[in-house]
Amino acid sequence: MSGTLLTNVWTDIAPINSRAAERLGYPTQKPEALLERIIAASSNDGDVVLDPFCGCGTATAAAQRVGRRWIGIDVTYLAIALIRRRLRDAYGEGIDESYEVIGEPASVEDARVLAAADPYQFQWLALDQVHARGVERKKGADKGVDGRIYFHEGDSGDVKQIIISVKAGHTGRAHVHELRGVVDREEAVIGVLISMQETTRPMREEAATAGFYTSPWGKHPRLQLLTVEDMLGGKGIDCQPLRHVSQTFRKAPKTAKAEEPHPELPLGD
Repeated sequence: MSGTLLTNVWTDIAPINSRAAERLGYPTQKPEALLERIIAASSNDGDVVLDPFCGCGTATAAAQRVGRRWIGIDVTYLAIALIRRRLRDAYGEGIDESYEVIGEPASVEDARVLAAADPYQFQWLALDQVHARGVERKKGADKGVDGRIYFHEGDSGDVKQIIISVKAGHTGRAHVHELRGVVDREEAVIGVLISMQETTRPMREEAATAGFYTSPWGKHPRLQLLTVEDMLGGKGIDCQPLRHVSQTFRKAPKTAKAEEPHPELPLGD
């Protein structure tokens, strides 16, 4: 065909700017159009795309969109949580059945090892379990807030929030009392303490003194205590059905194609 051949300098794909619809807030995020072009030009339908440093999952999302199988690898639970959320936003909850996550703690002992080795990664793992938005990307003071969940209350449209505090080490009554102060300060309706250790009777007594938050669906304890064992057993936050849950980063747009999820290979950490 006549015309100028495509060179290795591509200026027709705009970078991710502050107003880009697909921007998730990840510092090294690349445009999906760029990864789609690279993948489409260098592989065939059904081939496997490997991204060993997948970050926020642009390559995996692009591979999914153009009909490739994929393997994504990253060392942080933040990245794994973000990729999982990105796929759910684009394809719906059913996408979870089409891929496997390898390396996540599957038992209390696995979680205990992670908590001892890297409390910060344990924090991101715990937040992902309850679909909470992390408020800190760097280690440091968090003012008692590790994560937040925003939701609409009933049909009124009022936005409420749930505060999450994650403790990888020893926990006691003082941590519950501290969380109550944070919930009051942030004007949250519920505070949740997620811990590696089992809760004690003094902790439960302190939580009980906070009373209840009443939603259109009933009463919910204002202070709730969850352990890793609870979450692995399927227990979650006692609250009304969440109509809108904020993400770890901004929400990814839905895919433009209404395709069935393509069979995937593992997403590992």
